[in-house]
Amino acid sequence: MSYRIGSGVDFHQLEEGREFWIGGVRIPHHAGAKGHSDADVLLHAICDALLGALALGDIGLHFPDTSDEFKGIDSKILLRRTHALVVAKGYRVVNIDSTLCLETPKIKPYVQSMQEAISGILGISLEDVSIKATTTEKMGFVGREEGLMAYATVLLEKS
Repeated sequence: MSYRIGSGVDFHQLEEGREFWIGGVRIPHHAGAKGHSDADVLLHAICDALLGALALGDIGLHFPDTSDEFKGIDSKILLRRTHALVVAKGYRVVNIDSTLCLETPKIKPYVQSMQEAISGILGISLEDVSIKATTTEKMGFVGREEGLMAYATVLLEKS
């Protein structure tokens, strides 16, 4: 069997009054991520990891922020389209390991819902989607709650 590993990272500023989407789940919060789409930092990092594993470029290449087609788009749609590219190349997702970096809100109550959203799109089990979170101990733009970031690593297997 042939395996491919990909890594992805994404950053977004936070803005008062915006909806806050992470991992395909809307989380109540006073601020949300600012971006051309719904700015779901976790799904964007996963998309980049999937694309990177197969040397298919990055999320900006496939879903440019200069296109009205993607303005305000639900990032679950972007993940579905990215997954279709992976499948078209003859690969399947084995597992995902991801880390969110944010001070607030605490995401533990939402992790299972995020796993369900992601695993459902990618056709893998909940146990194959790891979502962890950490703070930056009040340091940097994340610590000042000006933004958030996510890292993702994926393993793909040739079908």
